[in-house]
Amino acid sequence: MNVRHARRGLASLTVASVVLLAVGCGADEKPKADKPASTTAVPSKDGSATQGSQAAEEPAETLAVLKGNDGVELVLSSAERDAGGFLTIKGALKNTSSRSLALPGQIRGDETEVMKHGNSLGGATLLDSAGKKRYYVLRDTDGRPLTTTGLDILPAGGTATVFLQFPAPPTSTTEVSFQLPTFEPATLKLS
Repeated sequence: MNVRHARRGLASLTVASVVLLAVGCGADEKPKADKPASTTAVPSKDGSATQGSQAAEEPAETLAVLKGNDGVELVLSSAERDAGGFLTIKGALKNTSSRSLALPGQIRGDETEVMKHGNSLGGATLLDSAGKKRYYVLRDTDGRPLTTTGLDILPAGGTATVFLQFPAPPTSTTEVSFQLPTFEPATLKLS
């Protein structure tokens, strides 16, 4: 009887190890040499969002500019599909006003699982009108949104580099509407 339980436990351990290995694959991928590594905004001691490197580079291309409340803008610079079936959107949040601004809590969405992980862009969605589908920001196994987190206060004239990851719409979908609560929607062309 003990041997049967031991074998069953060993089999369960083996299956769990394979699953963990499969989930962990890709974590050590290196960014392409022609593109800089992405940075996420992290809260500083005063609670404001700052970039990993203080010198913010201007994006080479602008896909869309979404205007929010009080002079906050979201400038989207890329929307790239990858072979794994994901669509990653990159850009920057900019405070164009002359005072520090607290980013609205609505941008994280209203899902309980996402809300407990702090302010993020977890409320963003993509709307595929032709395919009649809405895509939400992906979550990890702990419910954290796969997007920039720690977004609380943006200093006057400040910028925070951001990213969001979605399931990729079918390759036949060439255009989606990007929506983020409290911001104007924008149409993105997908290649």
